[in-house]
Amino acid sequence: MTEANGTALSQFRDTVHKIKSYEEALGVLYWDLRTGAPRKGMDTRSESIGILSADMFKVSTSPELGELLSALEERSAYEGLSEIDRRLVTETRKEYDRSVKIPPKLYQEYVVLASQSENKWEEAKENNDYAGFQPYLDKVISYTNQFIDLWGVKDTRYDVLLDQYEPGMTVAQLDSIFGGLRDQLVPLSAAIAASPHQPDTSFLRQTFNKSAQKEFSLFILKQMGYNFEAGRLDESAHPFATGLNPGDVRITTRYLENDVTSALFGTIHEGGHALYEQNIMPELTNTTLCTGTSMGIHESQSRFWENVIGRSRPFWDRYFGELQKRFPGQLDVSVDQFYRGNNIVQPSLIRIEADELTYNLHIIIRYEMEKLIFNGGAKASDLPALWNDKYKEYLGITPPNNAEGVLQDVHWSGGAFGYFPSYSLGNMYAAQFADTMERELEGMWSLVGKGELHPIKDWLAERIYKYGKLRTPSELVQAVTGKPLDPQYLVDYLTKKYTDIYKL
Repeated sequence: MTEANGTALSQFRDTVHKIKSYEEALGVLYWDLRTGAPRKGMDTRSESIGILSADMFKVSTSPELGELLSALEERSAYEGLSEIDRRLVTETRKEYDRSVKIPPKLYQEYVVLASQSENKWEEAKENNDYAGFQPYLDKVISYTNQFIDLWGVKDTRYDVLLDQYEPGMTVAQLDSIFGGLRDQLVPLSAAIAASPHQPDTSFLRQTFNKSAQKEFSLFILKQMGYNFEAGRLDESAHPFATGLNPGDVRITTRYLENDVTSALFGTIHEGGHALYEQNIMPELTNTTLCTGTSMGIHESQSRFWENVIGRSRPFWDRYFGELQKRFPGQLDVSVDQFYRGNNIVQPSLIRIEADELTYNLHIIIRYEMEKLIFNGGAKASDLPALWNDKYKEYLGITPPNNAEGVLQDVHWSGGAFGYFPSYSLGNMYAAQFADTMERELEGMWSLVGKGELHPIKDWLAERIYKYGKLRTPSELVQAVTGKPLDPQYLVDYLTKKYTDIYKL
């Protein structure tokens, strides 16, 4: 590498580090905002976030960065780059070309709005006040449409948003994937509903001490291999994970006194995200590759730990006794009853508390609504009725209020349109990864049954976590499983599991 190319690479790396430092600072501010910042200070905090975000945006769209990218993309320079630096140049170019189309002032306005909108959503959900939140959502949708116009419409407007969370994914692909999934899961759901072997869940309808729930959640996180020297568990209105750097990955959960497993499975879910971020190779630290390669792959890890491991029979063979000890006299049932009761399939209102099978219908509903918003012109005022109609159509139930309906998720308030499909894609990736792990990791389920979860974490770290964003989603899936994404793995996994539970 020539001296000039070496200088360009050094300056490029410094700029990327600066962008990553802004991201970390903003991540701390967002985390604080969602975990107990005083409400009276939220508007001012949102403005501060907007100012810092605008500064970061200026750095990430500066002519200087564009010149450095062009210099490093020259054949003589590019061929001398390491694998990491090549990928970093490619990813930075993609983000640069997209972001440079957005006027900085428009971006700052949007960031302030999104932060204020999330604050208003939290208040609106608490008070069942969709009317108070609607003007904010109207504006978020309007700004998102402006961004789509500036970025350039692909086959559909919604394709532009999907690509941000799952690179290369399109409406045409998802329509086919979700259509096939629905066609196979609906008959399975019907067979389950008709089964005379319905699990008993009456023992779950009790009041469970929140402190004991937190104690058990912390215990399970340690069992999974979550490093508390590099993270922490807090409480929030909606569970989330924040990866500031591999040495600081924070998660939150939500404790419900009338549900002993909601916080637990929420904690395991976010813990799966955190394990990914804590185990990225050190060489990617201080770069924008130090994160998950896509939200679908990220969700595959949270859904793998929550469902494939956390809802499995071997897991509860090991940990049910530990749970019983924390709630003496309250869970006086067999481990089989508890396992079956926590894997009941029935329509429910709340996505994050849905069973593994109907969960995908919750995602399909949101996917179809997002298509209606950006491809069909639906307005914020239309969404409560659309939501209720689709829940009636797909799940046979109607939310009694907006807090349990259209207001239940935080995503739209912050402009995360296109994110929801990642959850179902994550289920598919998780099932495919699990199939490979069962074949490669000898005695996998025996390990789970003994509470030896670290070999599972280590297998995932070696094949998935450490690469961060160094590999694309398709490259990663192909490398780990030897095949491209195949939704049939999820159908087969669910069919096998529920055939056993419901004795089909």
